[in-house]
Amino acid sequence: QVQLVESGGGLVQPGGSLRLSCAASGFTLDYYVIGWFRQAPGKEREGVSCIMSDGERYFADSVKGRVTISRDSAKNTVFLEMNSLRPEDTAVYYCAGSKGAGAYTFCQGYVPVTYWGQGTQVTVAS
Repeated sequence: QVQLVESGGGLVQPGGSLRLSCAASGFTLDYYVIGWFRQAPGKEREGVSCIMSDGERYFADSVKGRVTISRDSAKNTVFLEMNSLRPEDTAVYYCAGSKGAGAYTFCQGYVPVTYWGQGTQVTVAS
């Protein structure tokens, strides 16, 4: 079965950190650009960070300097490390994958998504 499965979300205090994981099954992540998107209630979906197979990365201005994205080919997994979390980071975070796109174009939503994960809730609150 082809799927992306996110994990690692939860409740964290402002200033805290979380590490989200996006594990793929049924296909090899190495051949895809993988991105993390988020959507908060009443807001549009936002591309947070995306990574290409050659390592090219994109970060949204809202998270630049606070987030790192990496991929582990052996685990067929992409990670999103988030630090200095703020209440405005609260959202459902989804990972997604596609082919034929750069990190920027994928995160900006210019390319159709082939695979979506089910999402993981991140809540930043005291």
